[in-house]
Amino acid sequence: MSVTKAAPKAKKSSTKSPKATAKKATKRKTTAKAKSKAKSPAKRKKVFGEIGGENEKLWRTYAKSHDPALRNQLMEMYLPVVQFIAERLQLTLPRSIEVDDLKSAGVFGLMDAIDGFDIDRGIKFKTYCSTRIRGAILDELRSQDWVPRLVRLRGHQLARTQAALEARHGRLPTDAEMAEEMNLSVHAYIAITEEARAHTVRSLSESWDDGSGDQPVEKIDFLRDPNSPNPADVLNQEDVMVAIIRSLNRREKEIILMYYRDGLTMKQIGSLMTLTESRVCQVHSNVMRKLKLHLEERHQQLAV
Repeated sequence: MSVTKAAPKAKKSSTKSPKATAKKATKRKTTAKAKSKAKSPAKRKKVFGEIGGENEKLWRTYAKSHDPALRNQLMEMYLPVVQFIAERLQLTLPRSIEVDDLKSAGVFGLMDAIDGFDIDRGIKFKTYCSTRIRGAILDELRSQDWVPRLVRLRGHQLARTQAALEARHGRLPTDAEMAEEMNLSVHAYIAITEEARAHTVRSLSESWDDGSGDQPVEKIDFLRDPNSPNPADVLNQEDVMVAIIRSLNRREKEIILMYYRDGLTMKQIGSLMTLTESRVCQVHSNVMRKLKLHLEERHQQLAV
């Protein structure tokens, strides 16, 4: 009995038609683009200065209305710029200049910058106002400076020349070396040095705080000596003494000097000059009478 084997099934052809392949590739590209769009963030709006920024509407509204309330709002936003510039400048200035004074001048510069800012120019306001604020502070410092600008320039020139010679020679330069470096004679260099020697004015009422927690004291408390005599009184006494001595004889001069200058008593003066105490008092009275007449004559001459 014969058994017939079943014929093997025909395998499916692995080759696909060109149209199906193209459709599948197009579908994959479309799906990839859709996924990339879903993942990629939205495109940001281009910003040119303040145009396109979060404060553009505020700037344009103020440019049209010039409302003081809007200006105050803008000033509050950019006050940290004033503080930053003032503190940076204060580091290069003498300690007598308060940072609050610099901030006050910088605020006026900020106000001018807000009024003169044009948003359509496409620049950041911080960049624009920084220059105006710094310029306002420097103008205020120049207006308060009692030293002429030419003196300041000569002082800077001398400082630069001295620094260059110190770096070259490793020591302080002499007057002759400074004059030669500046193409000047020694006499002209000394004259410029004296002219450029500006003095700093400081307030004696300025307070000092040593950080101990005690109450700050003023500089005048360190300079003033309550036990020292008044220089004006000393000069007046010397002038009066000279005027008295000129009109006295030798004995009268000695008695007056020992009594008023040396502080001796009438009895001590008498024992030194071999005179009685009453005689010394009599001479002293005569001197006082002469002085009174002399002062009256001087007063009449000055009155005429």
